Amino acid sequence: MTERLAGAGAGLSPDALPGWSEDDHEAALAAFLVTSTATGGPARRYWEQGFRAVELAGDWMFTGYYEPELPARTQPDARFRYPVHRLPEGLPAQRPWFSRAEIAAGDLLRGQEIAWLEDPLEAFLLQVQGSGRLVLEDGRVLRLGYGGRNGHPYVSIGRQLVLRGEIPLEAMSTEAIRDWARRNPDRLPALLNTNPSYVFFRLLDLPPAVGPLGAMERPLTAGRSLAVDPSVVPLGAAVWIRVENMARLMVAQDTGSAIKGSRGDIFFGSGVEAGQRAGRLRHHGRAFLLLPRED
Repeated sequence: MTERLAGAGAGLSPDALPGWSEDDHEAALAAFLVTSTATGGPARRYWEQGFRAVELAGDWMFTGYYEPELPARTQPDARFRYPVHRLPEGLPAQRPWFSRAEIAAGDLLRGQEIAWLEDPLEAFLLQVQGSGRLVLEDGRVLRLGYGGRNGHPYVSIGRQLVLRGEIPLEAMSTEAIRDWARRNPDRLPALLNTNPSYVFFRLLDLPPAVGPLGAMERPLTAGRSLAVDPSVVPLGAAVWIRVENMARLMVAQDTGSAIKGSRGDIFFGSGVEAGQRAGRLRHHGRAFLLLPRED
């Protein structure tokens, strides 16, 4: 990992990081302790005395993600007809399974339905996010966690729309994709099928106030959990980020099929407002890895 560090020497004291004094160090420590065996202590002193900060090399791109909350039914009808699937048994581990287009064209997952949604794009975006809350007609809420995938590479439909000249790069966002889908319902299935990757889910037993589970099988914290490429940032590590108008201490607690290299995906929480905030974030910034002091 040392080749990913902009400077592998002594590093900075955390209090020298841009914007450090304005952050909520207690909140960062609480998120850190979710996936750490550290004992904690006075938060700001814990960080400043126990760690050094080393900048991660590369032009870092930060995006956002969230836990969708969607109406659903446990039986299909004329309105709710887009399924959410659990991982089928016998899926090959060493080679790709059927693609998204092949799954959509056939009847390959009959009996694996967890629930049905009313919007094909929202069903697709649920897979992109990797977790969700499905609100049933009787008020019950099903919590979904990542269950696996079909082994195909992820392809961004947003990038496809930019390359086709459908949406300018500077205007690209999740809401822009939704607007395009509303204007082009007949073309939407073909667009979705340009991404061959397909995500399966599992049901989770989680309290309503707790966030979804990340890659470390621990709940994520809104505004503090960060999805990373584990070959660049070790899971469980603390990372100081500086992006747009945000300077904040995050914790690497999740991964994503689209998160490769110098990328960070910030978890914004659950529901519509979190989704709007996450969908607007696409900015370059800087990242500093906090390493335990050895002195």
